[in-house]
Amino acid sequence: MHGPASSGWLLVALCATTGAYCLLRMRSRVEEQRRAAGGEALMGFGMAAMAVPAAAFTPPPWAWPVYAAVFGAAGLRALWAARSGRHHLHHLVGAAAMVHMAVAMSGSPAHGHGASGLPVLTGVLLLYFTGYVLLTGVRLVPVASGAGAGARAGAGAGGLPAAGWGDRPELALACRLSMGIAMLAMLAAV
Repeated sequence: MHGPASSGWLLVALCATTGAYCLLRMRSRVEEQRRAAGGEALMGFGMAAMAVPAAAFTPPPWAWPVYAAVFGAAGLRALWAARSGRHHLHHLVGAAAMVHMAVAMSGSPAHGHGASGLPVLTGVLLLYFTGYVLLTGVRLVPVASGAGAGARAGAGAGGLPAAGWGDRPELALACRLSMGIAMLAMLAAV
């Protein structure tokens, strides 16, 4: 993405860290979490690679069509997986956003602009990811329980979750939130 180098490197670090955590989540005992984590790891590492500042590394011209093909395939996989659960539609939108950014970065003349000079598809994706980030952020806000502070259902000793740290839904949600914020930053830079 074409922006200041310091914010670009922060974006690379955020996306790579999120991708690494998603790889660890692939070790979950829950199959659905493993599948979702694989797609999210691909997205995190792909976003990290795409966010490297142009001053540090300019990818060869053939890299952008490769990005588009990889994320196009990931989008088709998400579309196929959406038959079993609608949450895969978010992965489809994320893959479409990555394809869109790859096409924009390749300098394709097919990149249409709306009346304001902002590409229409970029604007739609910005609206989607803004809503996603806000909704996900609200879902992370703790809700007071009427049963007391330490009496959560399914909690192990000391009120900690019985599941491993890779299976904690709030960590997965925080990763999705950070990738949504990173996607917003990347789309705004297109």
